[in-house]
Amino acid sequence: MLINLEKVLLGLGALAVICLGVLITTNVIARAVFASSVPDSVTMVRELMVAAILLPLAAATAARAHVSVAFITDRFPDRARSWLIVMGSLVGLIGLAPLIYAGGREFLSVWEKGSFYYGDLNLPKWPGLLLFVIGIAATWLRLLELFVRDLRTVLAGGIVSDEQQHEDTLMGNEEGV
Repeated sequence: MLINLEKVLLGLGALAVICLGVLITTNVIARAVFASSVPDSVTMVRELMVAAILLPLAAATAARAHVSVAFITDRFPDRARSWLIVMGSLVGLIGLAPLIYAGGREFLSVWEKGSFYYGDLNLPKWPGLLLFVIGIAATWLRLLELFVRDLRTVLAGGIVSDEQQHEDTLMGNEEGV
């Protein structure tokens, strides 16, 4: 189920990038040709950026594709490196939890108040906050799954690699882990 959610969020993130390109291109053409602009384009770009960045984050976590600096840890023994990977996942879980809580509270507050951005279109504020919470929550769930799986592997005496190809299943290859 988590893989299906990640596929949907990855697709929505890609759609957000396409919409960003279309919106920005339309706005540039409108300014150059018609000396006008798309109403509330800055607000729409800001909200689409949330979707473009946070929705695919769970898929990036599943692929272990986050930026890392491993020039020191690459020199550690495999067992120590495995424990560092598990501890990194735990720190990530702890770090994302307050973001989910604060984002959820803010979403509920904005939803109850019916807040909107002041502009020509009076766009509601809640969609961007909802996308934020969904993206971070999906990432937290994937990180929890990786933490549990990696911890079991390490406790069983196995080695965990941060170069594992967890994205195989996400990308349609059913032979992946």
